[in-house]
Amino acid sequence: MENSFEHYIEGAPDYALLTVKIPSGKTLNVEASAMATMDTNLKMKTKLKGGFGRFLTGESIFINDFTAENGDAEIKIAPASPGDLVHYKLNGNETLYLQSSGYVASAPTVKVDSKWQGFKGFFSGESLFLAQCTGTGDLWFNSFGGIIEIDVKDSYVVDTGNIVAFTGGLSYRVTRFGGYKSLFFSGEGLVCKFSGEGKVWIQTRKASPMASWAYPFRPEGKNN
Repeated sequence: MENSFEHYIEGAPDYALLTVKIPSGKTLNVEASAMATMDTNLKMKTKLKGGFGRFLTGESIFINDFTAENGDAEIKIAPASPGDLVHYKLNGNETLYLQSSGYVASAPTVKVDSKWQGFKGFFSGESLFLAQCTGTGDLWFNSFGGIIEIDVKDSYVVDTGNIVAFTGGLSYRVTRFGGYKSLFFSGEGLVCKFSGEGKVWIQTRKASPMASWAYPFRPEGKNN
């Protein structure tokens, strides 16, 4: 099928590794620094999604183009965070939004760009922009922890730190969970309220609580 790549995923859901076979003359877009192994006939070119102005504010995504020359090739892709990996097929009539760190790879017919969240993203404590994916073809994204797909029929609430992706048919707004005391002392805080009909993918772990849990075990420097 056009815009489809033969692929398989190993190590899921804990440490997923993606292998994609690229036909001769074809190109695969891959998150920068995610290449683990590749055939020697793959040629790489780097491009910036979002523009240089957004790069200066940390709102761009670097993507490497891998093109198979003089024969078919294979590439293994290792996402930065330990967790699950999902394959999704865009049909040309839909949009998928990813947390900026969730993008892994896509067909060249999938357009990836940044979408400003405004103050919704600022107050959520998460990234200030989303990866907006449109077009036709294969798309892969990953998480920190396992991934669970949820069908939203009317409304649904997700902690901002657990969102991995959602379909463009959903509207959303970020709001606090409970009062101001809950916001600062409960360990909960801000949530995303989705409405409409579509899908949401959530991750089973959040990076910030993990970092807090690991902090007491950090090595401490010795005073001379």
